[in-house]
Amino acid sequence: QVQLVESGGGLVQPGGSLRFSCTSVLTAFRLYTLAWYRQVPGKQRELAALINKTESTMYADSVMGRFTISRDNGKKAIYLPMNNLKPEDTAVYYCDLQTPWSDFWGQGTQVTVSA
Repeated sequence: QVQLVESGGGLVQPGGSLRFSCTSVLTAFRLYTLAWYRQVPGKQRELAALINKTESTMYADSVMGRFTISRDNGKKAIYLPMNNLKPEDTAVYYCDLQTPWSDFWGQGTQVTVSA
């Protein structure tokens, strides 16, 4: 079973910053696309940011310029620094590892942006 363990998140004021990390034990980590999704209660999970094995990245319009996804294949980790956070960024965030046969998910971590 592939495990993805998230850390980071929490409560922050508007305009503040947080940083997520997610680590894996998967041997072929470097071969796979990695992503961060987020979900608000009652809504579908949505893609926030994605990075593929060649380190090309893609962002949702709503986070462009504020979030930066990166990966460290040696540490089998992905990162998501989030700056200038807004109340609408409040959600549960999940890291995602995409293999040809399945997606694997982190446990989910709450981010709350509130004054």
